[in-house]
Amino acid sequence: MDNATARVIGHRYHYRENYACCHGLFAQLKARGLDPLAITIDGNTSVIRALKAVWPEITVQRCMAHIQRQGLAWLRRYPKLEVSRQLRKILLGIADIRDEQGRQAFINDFIDWEKQYGGSVKVLPSKDKVYCDLQRARSLIVHALPDMFHYLEERCIAATTNKLEGYFSRLKELYRRHRGLSKKHRQNYFAWYIHLKNGD
Repeated sequence: MDNATARVIGHRYHYRENYACCHGLFAQLKARGLDPLAITIDGNTSVIRALKAVWPEITVQRCMAHIQRQGLAWLRRYPKLEVSRQLRKILLGIADIRDEQGRQAFINDFIDWEKQYGGSVKVLPSKDKVYCDLQRARSLIVHALPDMFHYLEERCIAATTNKLEGYFSRLKELYRRHRGLSKKHRQNYFAWYIHLKNGD
């Protein structure tokens, strides 16, 4: 989807969001002349690899909403561990980052947390569900951090995929009224929906 116009510029019906599916779609779009400067996506590594294979120079912006939502889910709403409560507090501030000052505050807070807790979190017994999820939340931020704030440097880059997620939610809601469609008819339904919404 083009963030500026909310127009779907490419789609493919598939059961799984994997490398082969995404690479095929991206290669098809490139063959049609698409050469994007940036893309905002969740953290699916297969999609990122497919993007970089087709457009090596593309800027990948990690969806801030996905980072916050997934991190908070792993930390729980009312964590018992102080280390989890502190990391949750940092994650809660993501939605309010609007400028360089906010970006730096987030980074500084996480660096301070990492210095105090990072080493001990890494060696926690991962068989424990609470500890494992805490490690996942930490790892999520560590790996996402290099690609979290491109939207502050280029205002045309979306900070989240919320616009696309909203579009897809409405599409799924309407599709559920037509349960029982064959695979071919499902594909046609989605194609016509997108075609008509785009006003083509």
